[in-house]
Amino acid sequence: MAFRHLAALWVQITGTLCNLQCVHCINASGPREPWLPPLDAETARRHITEAAALGVKEIYFTGGEPFMHPAIMPLLAFALERAPTTVLTNGTLITDATADALVALAAAARYSLEIRVSLDDPDRERNDAIRGRGAFERALRAIVRLNARGLLPILTATETEAAPGGDRYARLRALLLEAGVRKPRVKLLPLFPVGRAQGRGGGTVTREMLAAVDPARLQCSETRAAAAGGIYVCPILSGLPEARMDGATLADTLVPNRVDHPACLVCWQTGSSCRNA
Repeated sequence: MAFRHLAALWVQITGTLCNLQCVHCINASGPREPWLPPLDAETARRHITEAAALGVKEIYFTGGEPFMHPAIMPLLAFALERAPTTVLTNGTLITDATADALVALAAAARYSLEIRVSLDDPDRERNDAIRGRGAFERALRAIVRLNARGLLPILTATETEAAPGGDRYARLRALLLEAGVRKPRVKLLPLFPVGRAQGRGGGTVTREMLAAVDPARLQCSETRAAAAGGIYVCPILSGLPEARMDGATLADTLVPNRVDHPACLVCWQTGSSCRNA
């Protein structure tokens, strides 16, 4: 896949360290010893600084659970001086104090701050079967806390299976409206066959398939992910040796990359992007 320009830098800040252990997690994150270690703050700042010099349009913090990183707040402040910044979280660690701190960061920032909270199903039992007992209540509480402070979060759900009772997007919007969120924002992502969902799908993208689509359809034409061990093609494949890009700097990795992982086929089929838009 030809590389076009650096639109988004993903920072895998906690590696695969997370307080939850979701059954569909793309990088098999969890509370035990992470197979992909957290990224130290100095390395994260170096990648963010270089991305800004390369004209990056957006910066994303992900994990694992980013709010488990001891330097997440100063790192968000650092990124917000350089580009619009988003943090992806399961929401379970967003207390009133954390919500207040995020609002203060957003108010003082040069660029915009977005918070994406993961909640996969509008039904409490079905969601917690995926994310763990109590995850639904804590995630929804985080959304309500942020919304009440004027920081409108984006609810992000993975389409793990067909949702009973109608369209998942409509049902998630209805959930937010019922919770008092007057301007509900919902993003749906497909299930990627990687991490704990490995084997749930197969096949690869061929040269003929690539030739049939605009390169902009695949996010790896404008995205790179910084994680322990180097720079990777995209956030979905962070930490995987086959997705690691060669080069000593971020600029060195802005070159054509392989698209032969089964997860690449999902991107090709759906045109999905992990970015907010």
